[in-house]
Amino acid sequence: MEKMMILSQVCSCVTAVAAAVVLLVRPVRDWITGANRLREGQKCLLRSSMLRTYYRNREQRTIRQYEYENFLLEYRAYKALKGNSFIDKIREEVGRWTVIS
Repeated sequence: MEKMMILSQVCSCVTAVAAAVVLLVRPVRDWITGANRLREGQKCLLRSSMLRTYYRNREQRTIRQYEYENFLLEYRAYKALKGNSFIDKIREEVGRWTVIS
């Protein structure tokens, strides 16, 4: 009889833990998915800003110092978020431009 009581208590504990895990899985999954969406949104905004700077200055092949500094900061942030190599070519070209104050 005592073994049955212990077995019953163990089963109750396992059921409680399983129920808690089920209740926590969805919020954790949603949090992870949300974080990924935010990261993708940040990359998109950074890429957009860098391309706007690039196309605004492309014909003159000159860039103001503050724009260049911002471009480099955005580039570093973009790469830290594992942005693709497309922007590397843009950065190389911008790096050859004349920086004006």
